[in-house]
Amino acid sequence: MQPYRFSPIKNREELLEAIKHTHFSCFELCKKVFGDYLPVAGNIGIFCHYDDEYKFLTKIREELTDFKINWNQKYFLLNEPIVIPAKGDVPEATYTYLYIRQPDKDKPQVGDIDFVLDKEKFNELKNLSLEGESMNGVEIFYRPDLDMVRLSKTDVDVLPYITTSYMIENVI
Repeated sequence: MQPYRFSPIKNREELLEAIKHTHFSCFELCKKVFGDYLPVAGNIGIFCHYDDEYKFLTKIREELTDFKINWNQKYFLLNEPIVIPAKGDVPEATYTYLYIRQPDKDKPQVGDIDFVLDKEKFNELKNLSLEGESMNGVEIFYRPDLDMVRLSKTDVDVLPYITTSYMIENVI
């Protein structure tokens, strides 16, 4: 039995399955915390767990993205956006930037996405996280290095982040 749900990812179809899993699981946590869905910032990250997997997925990312348009040499503009259709009450979402994260033994998750929240509600959420609070069984952790709030739950293998801007705003 492999220790990670999708790793090692060996082809584009498995990458797409990991993306879909990340999408739907992040939306589930978002709704658990906020009682509704937030809009996505437009980026999705997939976490590698093996060096060979990282090399392979980086090659795929190079085929799927424009190397010249990126944020922090990390999130690369997709040549064709990834659109995940609505399913049940989960709304359709479009991802325009892709990140392939290097292996990190301390991060067993499948991936992450960012949701956008208005500044006032974001500050309230940030204050809750600084006070060590959780909401509806979901841990809230402030990342001062990114000015983002991370949501996590022990039995969920994705990490949704909350920010106040869309990815396109960061790149311009």
